[in-house]
Amino acid sequence: MKSLGYISAFIGGALAGAVIGILVAPEKGQDTRVRITDAVDDFMKKHNIKLSRKEVVDLVDDIQDAAAEEE
Repeated sequence: MKSLGYISAFIGGALAGAVIGILVAPEKGQDTRVRITDAVDDFMKKHNIKLSRKEVVDLVDDIQDAAAEEE
């Protein structure tokens, strides 16, 4: 059970790092948000995690806000 937590933390960290990398890329904000939302949606489908599209969009917005605070 403890190893599942470590794996989840690693995957979450990797996903957050990828998203932050995309956020600092020189693209229009709307295009970046669409790319991130699609990537998160694909990840969720691949790992059979059920979230609504709105929850994914909210997650992307939260990650974007966190990345903006770090700048």
